[in-house]
Amino acid sequence: MPKPPARRNKATSGASADSASAANSAKEDISQQEDPGSATIDVTAVEVPELTEEEQRDRLHLERRVERAFFEAGKALAELRDRRLYRSTHKTFEEYCRSRFAYTHRHVNYLIAASNVVDNIIMGTNGSQNEIPDEMGTIGSQNEISDEMGTNGSQILPTTERQVRPLTKLEPSQQQEVWRQAVEQAGGKVPPARIVKDVVQRIMERTKVPNTYQIGEVCQILVKDNPELRGKGGCWGIVNHVGEFSCTVKTWDGEYTVGLQHLKSFSYLPAECEQMQVICDRINRVYSSGLEESVQKFLEMLGKLNRAYLTVLEEKLLGVLEFEYRDEKIT
Repeated sequence: MPKPPARRNKATSGASADSASAANSAKEDISQQEDPGSATIDVTAVEVPELTEEEQRDRLHLERRVERAFFEAGKALAELRDRRLYRSTHKTFEEYCRSRFAYTHRHVNYLIAASNVVDNIIMGTNGSQNEIPDEMGTIGSQNEISDEMGTNGSQILPTTERQVRPLTKLEPSQQQEVWRQAVEQAGGKVPPARIVKDVVQRIMERTKVPNTYQIGEVCQILVKDNPELRGKGGCWGIVNHVGEFSCTVKTWDGEYTVGLQHLKSFSYLPAECEQMQVICDRINRVYSSGLEESVQKFLEMLGKLNRAYLTVLEEKLLGVLEFEYRDEKIT
């Protein structure tokens, strides 16, 4: 008769035994420790060395480069635009800036206008736009500006585009006066945009001209280095709101609020104004239908007429576009 298999004891791994031993040891250690809340932690103090004179100069130099970046960007963008250096890769300057720098058309105009304002401020102090002091007090070219942007000796210069944005709507001589007053109000330091804007508002109130425009009057838009009106120079519009310092005018492609200094009346007779109102409404309806780009160019041309009527051919072409617009609407 075969023997039954021998019973073997279950093996216990050495690792399990070690784990149990370690756990028991940890419990004993915890029981012997003091209250953790009363424990102290030693922290080694690290001494931060002071900047050397050379490092302080380097820091100031780099800070000034950051502060003057908007000025250099505006000057560079203006040269790229004026020399059409974008033409090998892009059809328009606006497309180039959007693709290369991710800048909107408005932002580019702000930077260029701001750099022109800084030039005017410097010219007001130095007496010549072609002579701009560098950081050593010598004379540099017009495309250079002091490395000490914002602290050029006794001259305080802007450090951000927003500080000079309110000045872009003023004449050069007014820009210099407003900046001087803003620096005084800021205690001889670079004034924030808020102070500059307040001074501009007071200047405008002091020199304001009564608004004589009337609802329905036809007037022409004058850009005068105002970046917000770029592309609208020469366009005519119908006044549909009269404010204290501005008018809202309806043009071929929409409505715009324009300062009085950027408007010029055509002095049309009442009957001519009514006729232009009809033409404006017709152009605007066709434009809002979203037709081809070539059609929009034609409408833009009509929107810059300096006469109170359409020629026979212009009338026919506009009539055809209106017919197409009606067909698309029905479809």
